[in-house]
Amino acid sequence: MQDASPSLPPQLGSKAPNFRARTTQGMMTLGDYRGRWIVLFSHPADFTPVCTSEFVAFAQAQGDFDALGCQLLGLSVDSLPSHLAWLDAIRRELKVTIGFPVIEDPSMTIACAYGMLDQTAENSSTVRSTFIIDPDGIVQAILTYPLSVGRSVSEILRTLKALQRTAKGGVLTPEGWQPGQAIFDPASLTTESVSEQNSPLWFYRLREDEA
Repeated sequence: MQDASPSLPPQLGSKAPNFRARTTQGMMTLGDYRGRWIVLFSHPADFTPVCTSEFVAFAQAQGDFDALGCQLLGLSVDSLPSHLAWLDAIRRELKVTIGFPVIEDPSMTIACAYGMLDQTAENSSTVRSTFIIDPDGIVQAILTYPLSVGRSVSEILRTLKALQRTAKGGVLTPEGWQPGQAIFDPASLTTESVSEQNSPLWFYRLREDEA
């Protein structure tokens, strides 16, 4: 059973649609995880090579996500029995246990609510989306890949860390930023402040991170 908002798909800064659905760990709603960061990621189908590689990578990195107070949630239009059989095959053959819930979405209600699929889609062949949602239920990042290209779990983890750092306010993170590296102060946007700095790189104020 799925219950998701029929409104337009979420954009950055908008509320993530709530839903209620069956998972490999029982019934859940997205609201059950309010107060935590969430990485909600969809995959095209169970028992496929790229999706299997992604789930193995997420499982191996789950401790890192847990340490950041982040809940992993997988999703596809496959049924709960299919999910359970697939996860069991991964456990038996690849020796990897998937410790996070995997949501069934056979009606494609959740996928459509999140814009993972067009409202008129007849199958899930284009679904490989990732939503990073903050503790207030606001979408902070959206990543979408085609069927043929697997995601980088390490980049999703890095993005989560950067979002958590900038959520503290007053700083920006440069390309490829990792915790402990230098950060940017937001550029001043007045003629007076630019003149006071007396620097051709007034817009590029990189400094050590004191957080």
